Amino acid sequence: MTVRQKLAAMLMLHYPGTDPATLTEFMRTTEAGGFIVMGDNVAGSVADQAPITAALSVDPSLPPLVAVDQEGGIVSRLREDVHPAGRELAILPPEATRDAFAARAGLIQQAGITMNFGIIADTTEDPSSFIADRILGPTPEEAAARVEQAVAGERGLVMSTLKHFPGHGVTGADSHTSVPESDIPWDAWRAGPAIPFERGIAAGAEAVMFGHLRLTAVDAAPASLSARWHEILRSDLAFDGLAVTDDMLMLQQSGDPQYADPLSNAIAAVVAGNDLLVYVLAADPAVSGVDPAELLDGLEAAVADGTIPEASVDEAVTRLLDVRIALRDAG
Repeated sequence: MTVRQKLAAMLMLHYPGTDPATLTEFMRTTEAGGFIVMGDNVAGSVADQAPITAALSVDPSLPPLVAVDQEGGIVSRLREDVHPAGRELAILPPEATRDAFAARAGLIQQAGITMNFGIIADTTEDPSSFIADRILGPTPEEAAARVEQAVAGERGLVMSTLKHFPGHGVTGADSHTSVPESDIPWDAWRAGPAIPFERGIAAGAEAVMFGHLRLTAVDAAPASLSARWHEILRSDLAFDGLAVTDDMLMLQQSGDPQYADPLSNAIAAVVAGNDLLVYVLAADPAVSGVDPAELLDGLEAAVADGTIPEASVDEAVTRLLDVRIALRDAG
């Protein structure tokens, strides 16, 4: 692979619409390693979705990672998912979470989607927090008991993703409109918000999504751009799967001038240790503020001048290719 192809393999992009030919051409021209299915990519039933999803695979010998935000409840793309989610599951026995996510994963699999960005490992006892209606438990232990059941339910059907590391519940602010911040001490984080992630990892979750939030006792940078938080995930929580960003457009849309430049954000995300950078793009790059070709130009230049170590890119791409080959062989 060329350096550009490796960098493209680290991008999970979105393009609106349900026309198979258009989606195939988008994946062919960008060479993106993944695609995130949003509501505007869903035409109807799960059965209707499968041929649309299949069009995303340009090379059957190396299918892309195809993901969806399917938490159930208020965050759903597949309309046939009527299974309990969030706070509804939080008051049911943990085993109910396994049943709900097994059924949910079955729908996702039928739609031809291989990865679910659907397991909320965040926890909060603050009902005013923007994440409150989506959590699986108000306390770390209650959430952890259901997070591990959600992973068990998805096992063998779709890849599981825990989000939003290191825990959106430590702040009530919404990272879609700001870069939330918390001064929670390390010891308090490790004994509390870390637990649902740790238990989900032990249960076999294949991916962890990093949130765009600052926990300043550990690092002033958002976790998604923090090498220290990636080190904590790998070393302290013993995670060896895929590190994924939340939608990178959220950073430049946060209103924080430090993150107004999408290329600088992307470079920082790669240097921090992310394997996969997610971009929920509009059809018109002028609307998103990101053109995939220009982004790859900038990332390629950053590798050439040593800002991004090529060895780090190789490590991430090897991890991604191993997963994609395994999906191909399983399919």
